[in-house]
Amino acid sequence: MTQQAQLDKIRNGQGFVAALDQSGGSTPKALRLYGIAEDTYANDDEMFALIHEMRSRIVNAPAFTGDKVVGAILFEMTMDRQIGGKPAAQTLWEVNGVVPFLKVDKGLRDLHDGVQLMKPIDGLDQVLVRATDAGMFGTKMRSVISAANEAGIAANVGQQFEIGKQILSHGLMPILEPEVTISIEDKAEAEAMLLTEITKHLDALPDGQQVMLKLTLPEQPNIYQPLVDHPKVLKIVALSGGYDRAEANRRLAQNSGIIASFSRALTEGLSAQQSDADFNATLAATIDEIYKASVAG
Repeated sequence: MTQQAQLDKIRNGQGFVAALDQSGGSTPKALRLYGIAEDTYANDDEMFALIHEMRSRIVNAPAFTGDKVVGAILFEMTMDRQIGGKPAAQTLWEVNGVVPFLKVDKGLRDLHDGVQLMKPIDGLDQVLVRATDAGMFGTKMRSVISAANEAGIAANVGQQFEIGKQILSHGLMPILEPEVTISIEDKAEAEAMLLTEITKHLDALPDGQQVMLKLTLPEQPNIYQPLVDHPKVLKIVALSGGYDRAEANRRLAQNSGIIASFSRALTEGLSAQQSDADFNATLAATIDEIYKASVAG
């Protein structure tokens, strides 16, 4: 019953997916932008405790509800911790009405053929069992495309779908994220190749199976419309990818049927030094902006 309600929320809900899944490599930068310098913490345990405080503050904010936030992507340590006195996934769904997802990738390989594939995800089956037990609806995993290289893009998308099928076998919804780097000169060409590759793999999925996609906001508005309309795609979400919030929202509003899944653009303007009132007001205004851009299409 819960899973069906969550499926309906993602398919039909008005709003966006919050990305709260900064991992070991991106946590120091996220904390720095939040006003916490690296000399504030002595080790990884202290660092992850601080980022958990930030995430908890966001989730506990009055505006962070299923009215405008349909889902949230969590880091594995967040899944294992409590927010508001309950396991994180339970708080998200039972209290906030927000569908929980888990980031499962373990980082990127070195650049080859213009792309960075995912490193091996050791123990993935065990993590997926834990995710199911914790009440997660789905997962997310990221790889990177940094050139319009057909062989590289084919390998990148192939890996995403291969692991996506493993995730589907556990009854979880995979978000496949082949991110196109926003600064590359041949970004539009890479996006056209990406569309072709994703379509090929979607067409080969068994009837009745669906995935989600997390894609960089494209150079050509609505280039991904065939994916939005594809029967094997539950929902497409967009990453901000380094665009500031204003630019990310502008691009998002040009793409029909795609909603936001922003990380840096969501936390832009938030600070550990803010009073709860200022923090909550800033976050509420941000959520409203991203929500409007997500439903504009």
